[in-house]
Amino acid sequence: MRTVPPLALGCVLCAVAGALVCAAPAAGPTTPWPAVALLAALYAACEHAGRCRVIGRRVPQGMGTFFPVLLAGAFLLPPAAAALVAVPGALLATTDRRPAAPRRAWRAAQLALATWAAARVHAALGGTAAVSAPHFPYALVPAGAAVLVFCAVLALLDGAILAAAERVPLRAAWRGLFPRALAPVAVHGLAGLMMAVLWRSPYGPLAALLVLLPMYISCWVFAQYHRERAAHQATIRALVQAVDIKDGYTRGHSERVGQASMMIARELGMADERAEVLRFAGILHDVGKLGVPTRLLRKDGPLTPEERRVIELHPEYGHEMVRGIGFLGEARAAILHHHERMDGSGYPYGLTGSQIPEFARVVAVADAFDAMTSTRSYSRARPVDAALAELSRCAGAQFDPQMVGALVRALGQHGWRPAVTADEPAPQLPGPRAARRAAPR
Repeated sequence: MRTVPPLALGCVLCAVAGALVCAAPAAGPTTPWPAVALLAALYAACEHAGRCRVIGRRVPQGMGTFFPVLLAGAFLLPPAAAALVAVPGALLATTDRRPAAPRRAWRAAQLALATWAAARVHAALGGTAAVSAPHFPYALVPAGAAVLVFCAVLALLDGAILAAAERVPLRAAWRGLFPRALAPVAVHGLAGLMMAVLWRSPYGPLAALLVLLPMYISCWVFAQYHRERAAHQATIRALVQAVDIKDGYTRGHSERVGQASMMIARELGMADERAEVLRFAGILHDVGKLGVPTRLLRKDGPLTPEERRVIELHPEYGHEMVRGIGFLGEARAAILHHHERMDGSGYPYGLTGSQIPEFARVVAVADAFDAMTSTRSYSRARPVDAALAELSRCAGAQFDPQMVGALVRALGQHGWRPAVTADEPAPQLPGPRAARRAAPR
């Protein structure tokens, strides 16, 4: 408890006190304790599926709170009783951060207050009668209002604890919390309403439980997708960091090439999935430099023909390195061919025109553009307009005119901020170089 800031501890204690006041009326004789116990046990089971020896390993971390049961409790139970549904599961929850006790108490109080408020609004709008009758279309109105209140209370309390614990201004702490939470909570609210309607129907509580299975599977799939995406990002980040350590002059270059490639993709109207893979291609286009001797990458003077031939092997090295990474898809071809030229004078295979994969033609333009607009040890940054003029001059011979045009249009709409990527100030050069010499080695 001593590690919790005093203001945050006060916030936790206030929330716990408020939750106790809201739940106190449940001690009366009218509380449907069997329903409360069943929903509380069900919520705790959903929250702690990761501990199960049978399915625990298949439940990804970060799946998030499973709200349908809580919202079903808000639709079915009196407000004081609904506030109790979340308490056992929240108090028994695991947490990776310390101290655990105040975090569990805060989460239990937060969910209890949000569920109590949702139940109050639902009952005030006649939702209980609408669920029981059932007047299902009308039941959407009080249920929708309850979902909005539930989401608003969660966002309000999340922002309050963030401001108290991290000394973040309240306006900044609350910014964006409600809109980000509304969509997933609304989906969970629909599932909770279906549970409540089935619970009150002749089929009874057992039928209501069937709603949870597809809902839980969809949550699992969604969380698994995000977990895999995070793993992909971690893989790419590790590869890029390795290249940056080896070749300090390209620090930040990979990310900017990925950004420029994405801008071109959007201007070309590519589907989001392909555009994301193209961004990966831009970020990883120089990963093959890991196979090039460091002394060549960091050489200040001109390269000999033999040294240049060694450096020109980096697209093939890169392709070999990422060959087994399935999620990269078309990006692998871009890594191999991003130094090909439309007139066939590029490397490694001297492909021409449409023989060059589309992704490679995009990355080639993004790569050269960033090289010209970034200061390096061997070239000085050019203005964006000058770089675009050089790209346009070389379009058709070195670059695909369609990709150059797409970049020009995208930059006209969104602009660009060139950056200095060298670790030390660049020397003054007598004049601009052609795009062929400005492109990365």
